Amino acid sequence: MTDFVVAIGLVLVIEGVLFALLPGKAQDAMRQAAETPADLLRIVGLVSAVVGVIVIWLCRRFLGG
Repeated sequence: MTDFVVAIGLVLVIEGVLFALLPGKAQDAMRQAAETPADLLRIVGLVSAVVGVIVIWLCRRFLGG
């Protein structure tokens, strides 16, 4: 459970830094996402989730995390 809370915190830090440093680019990205078809967003989200699970598994398996 601690790892999950740390992961959520890390997401918030990364997003916060991006919005603070590049607000115009963040707005452009949100605008583009709003115009992207829902099916494509769903596929990108699922692929991202799978890649994230693989990265976590590899780190824990080979880096001892």
